Amino acid sequence: MSARGGERDTVRIGAGSGFAGDRIEPAIELVERGDLDFLVFECLAERTIALAQARRQADPDDGFDPLLIERMRRVLPAAHARGVRIVTNAGAANPIAAAHAVAKVARDLGLEGLRVAAVTGDDVLAYVSGIDVPLIDGVGTTATLRGRMISANAYLGADGIVAALDAGADVVVTGRVGDPSLFLAPLIHHFEWSNEDWTRIGRGTLIGHLLECAGQLTGGYFADPGRKDVAGLARLGFPFADVDAEGNAVVGKVSQSGGALTVATCTEQLLYEILDPGAYFQADVVADFTRVEFEQIARNCVAVSGGLGRERPSSLKVSIGYDDGFIGEGQISYAGPGAVERARLAIAIVEERLALTGAALDELECRIIGLDAVSRLPALVEGQVGEVRARIVGRSGTAAGAQAVGAEVEALYTNGPFGGGGVSRSVRRVVAIASCLVPREVAIPSFYLVEAIHAPA
Repeated sequence: MSARGGERDTVRIGAGSGFAGDRIEPAIELVERGDLDFLVFECLAERTIALAQARRQADPDDGFDPLLIERMRRVLPAAHARGVRIVTNAGAANPIAAAHAVAKVARDLGLEGLRVAAVTGDDVLAYVSGIDVPLIDGVGTTATLRGRMISANAYLGADGIVAALDAGADVVVTGRVGDPSLFLAPLIHHFEWSNEDWTRIGRGTLIGHLLECAGQLTGGYFADPGRKDVAGLARLGFPFADVDAEGNAVVGKVSQSGGALTVATCTEQLLYEILDPGAYFQADVVADFTRVEFEQIARNCVAVSGGLGRERPSSLKVSIGYDDGFIGEGQISYAGPGAVERARLAIAIVEERLALTGAALDELECRIIGLDAVSRLPALVEGQVGEVRARIVGRSGTAAGAQAVGAEVEALYTNGPFGGGGVSRSVRRVVAIASCLVPREVAIPSFYLVEAIHAPA
C-alpha cells in the first residue's frame, strides 16, 4: 500500500541524511512534500560506532546518534500522518536504547501505537577479541589490537530490517548495516523479493548506493564553481527514488528545492567509494555496476537501469574501533610583512622546545596553513601570502605527551616572534579503525519491537 493511497507499481524511498551531522530541513521537506513511502536516515561513518561505544560505557542508556531524538521529533508527526515508514542506522552502538528513545518521542508527541524496532546482531566484539585473523586494510592481525579494541561490528545486510518491516514496524533502528542495505530492505519488503534473486538485489543495492549520501547525489559534493556550477546549495534538496518491481528506478528531488540531479551527479556518486564496479561486495550481494545506464528524462529526473548482482559473499566485513593514542595540536596566526618567516621561526622554536623538554611524542608534523598545508610547492604562492597560520600536531601514547604540543604553541605569545595571535590548542583521543572478515554465521540479525503506548493513568 502506498503512502499516496491505493496500489501502485513503484515504491518511493527518500534519503533523509548522508552522515551523522547532516541537515534536518531536507528530510522534513521530503516527508511533507515528497510523497514518500519510506525515509532513510544514514548516520554511521567508520568511527561512529566506536565513539558511540565509549559513550555507552559511560552511560548504558546512551550510545546512539546524538541527533536521533531531534530528528524523530521533527519528522515523526508528518511521517506518521502520511504513513511514511522510517529506517535508520542511528542506533549506532545501542539500537535497543535508541528504539526506546524513539518510542518515548512518539509518546511525548501523542503518536500512540507507533511501532519501533531495534535490529541487533552486528556487535561481534567478544568474538573478534578472541581470534587471530588478518586485517584486510592494514598490516598485522586482529591479535595485534587485543586489549585496545573498543568495538567490533559486522556490516549486516537487509535481512533484519526486512523482518522488522514485515512485523509491522513503523520505525526501524539499526546498528552497523551496509549503507545500501538500509534502502534495499524496504524494496525487498515491499515487492517480496527473494533474498537470492541476485539481479534484483543487485539493482536494489545500486539504488541504495546512489541515495546513501543524500545531498551528494543532488549536487552538494559535486559542485565546483566555474566548472560544475550548481544553484541553490543553501536550500539543497535531498533525493528520492521511485523503484519498480524489477529494481529499475527514477531518481528525483522535490520541486523548487535547490541543487541539481543529472547524469553527471549520478555518475560521480555511482563511482564513490567503490573499488571494483564489477564486484562491489556487500552483505546482501556482490553487485555489478558495469552495465548501469543513466538517462536524463526530465529536469532533475534521471532514469537508472542496468544493475546486476551475483551470490552474496560467505563472510562479512567487520569494522574494529581501537585506541591509538592521543593527538595534541596547537595553532597560531601571523599576518603582514614577514608572516611566513615568523611562522617558520615559531615552528622551529616549538620543535626545539619539545626536544629540550623530552615530550613523549611518536610523531610530529608542522605545516603553515595558507602556504604549504595542502600544496607541497610553496614557491608558487609564497609571494602572494599576506597571512598564515602555523599548525603543529603531535601524536603520543599519553594525554600528557600530547598536551605538550599546545602548551608550547601557546607559550609563543610572549616567547616567540612578534605579532602572533589567535592561538588554539587541543588534545583528542585517537580512535582508529581496522577491518577483518568473519564467517557470516557469526553475526545473525534479530529485531526487538517496542510500541509507543501511553502508560495508564
